[in-house]
Amino acid sequence: MIILGLSSFYHDSSASILKDGKIIAAAQEERFSRIKHDNTFPYKSIDYCLNSLNIAINEIDYIVFYEKPIIKFTRILQQHVTHFPKSIKIFFNTIPEWLLQKLRIKEILKSELNYHGKIIYLPHHLSHAAASYFTSPFKEAAILTLDGVGEWATTTMGFARNHKINLEKQIDFPHSLGLFYSALTAYLGFSVNNDEYKVMGLSAYGKNPKEYYQKIKSLIKLNSDGSYQLNTKYFSFEYQEKMFNKNLCKLLDGPARVKDSEMTPRYENIAAATQQVFEETVFHSLNKLYKKYPSKNLILSGGSALNSLANGKILKNTPFKHLYITPDPGDGGTSLGAALYTYHSLLTKTPPQLLPSPYLGPEFTPWQINNAIKKFKLKSTLISNNNKLYDLVSDLLIKQKVIGFFQGRMEWGPRALGNRSILAAATSQEMQDIINAKVKHREMFRPFAPVILREHTKEYFITDKNISISADYMLLVYPFKKSVQKRVPAVVHVDGSGRLQTIDKESNPKYYKLINAYYKKTGIPLILNTSFNVKGEPIVCTPEDAIKCFLNTKIDYLVLDNYLIKK
Repeated sequence: MIILGLSSFYHDSSASILKDGKIIAAAQEERFSRIKHDNTFPYKSIDYCLNSLNIAINEIDYIVFYEKPIIKFTRILQQHVTHFPKSIKIFFNTIPEWLLQKLRIKEILKSELNYHGKIIYLPHHLSHAAASYFTSPFKEAAILTLDGVGEWATTTMGFARNHKINLEKQIDFPHSLGLFYSALTAYLGFSVNNDEYKVMGLSAYGKNPKEYYQKIKSLIKLNSDGSYQLNTKYFSFEYQEKMFNKNLCKLLDGPARVKDSEMTPRYENIAAATQQVFEETVFHSLNKLYKKYPSKNLILSGGSALNSLANGKILKNTPFKHLYITPDPGDGGTSLGAALYTYHSLLTKTPPQLLPSPYLGPEFTPWQINNAIKKFKLKSTLISNNNKLYDLVSDLLIKQKVIGFFQGRMEWGPRALGNRSILAAATSQEMQDIINAKVKHREMFRPFAPVILREHTKEYFITDKNISISADYMLLVYPFKKSVQKRVPAVVHVDGSGRLQTIDKESNPKYYKLINAYYKKTGIPLILNTSFNVKGEPIVCTPEDAIKCFLNTKIDYLVLDNYLIKK
């Protein structure tokens, strides 16, 4: 039985494929098209999934779409009618796209891909929930999904056991914690659906969040049943492309920040208060969820589940004991969730199977890598002995060199987890500036993340008693212990925290052995890991992508599997 899951036409289009319930491949369209957050129909991702099984499109038994377009279109029409004539501009901007593309999924599959099989449409938030639950280690769990908006739902709460997921309560548009956070992201001069993580990084710099806490808290009313409501008089996303209106500017004592302008303490305090209110709202919903479903286990999904700062505090602020979040809880992950729900719930009635690996993207043969090196006329050294490679690269890290590290299958989700990463030692405070100057060209307030050998995690971090496997996916922020912060200053954020990735021998042997080689020489079991890309581009996918990034930046060395290239 072969099932293809699809997500497209909002942001982060993707495709995923299962064979007899086993996850074979999954990838976002942006990695192939090189357009960040590509929302077009995922032709290239579909090709990758089909090629991974060496099949044609009509050998697929089911294609599953991650939401119900008709219901979503109904909501958008009602939204425009309710706010007419204020919504007329956005109406004419969006409706043609719906009529020409977004309502034509079945026609696209038939006319452009020649697919004549079965098509299933699932609710958006059910696809989110399934993406986390059916890749989790749990046989039962309470579930919370949070994002901007699906069809109508922005938040759902429920419970899963074995093959069944019941989302029994939902909060509908326009009341959305995701859109609240995005609106404040826009107010702070960042891009919506792209830069929310910048608000997280910036929030640590707010020295006086109390100045804006009550004002931002007034934007959200918390209800006794765990739900919430936005004060919509401050927001304009219902009828404009702009997320907020002049009322929000008045409330927050001044105009929104202009993109790339100076970051002042006022904006830093607003970011800190925004993060605090977001976290309190999440904990409020989760505590009410636990009262209804007193499970030890919690499943979190939806785009707002990428708020790693909040995630690391959930078990300390709720009665739950175990947390799981899939590597891609956002819209990119819904293609996998849709496929998994169809297999486990609709067809076979089987319980979850723990995700065996987050490395579900393309991989490349030594022949393909060698051809790419020759194409760019680069000199390389083939180091066939892996231990010799680890020894050499760990020495380069000790010498403060910046390494582009490309190996195996590409990661699933928005985080670089060692197969498409830029690596460096974390022992020098200057390394942040070095990587920003050489490669990333990003805001100085944004932290770099540590990757740590899992068995040493509690030596460096103040963690939950039960560290979630989602720490492998760089989805949790924990405080560093004060005693070790001076040893690895390049990955310690201004508030003393780090968004860690834990690894062991089984999860990524080559990555683990490299860091272990570094540890044996230095006594430090962690290094700096950031995504292999430059600002504004997706993470690299192919050897050619990696070489172009290497040549157009000041990365010192490039490792392409067992090939070493010096700048």
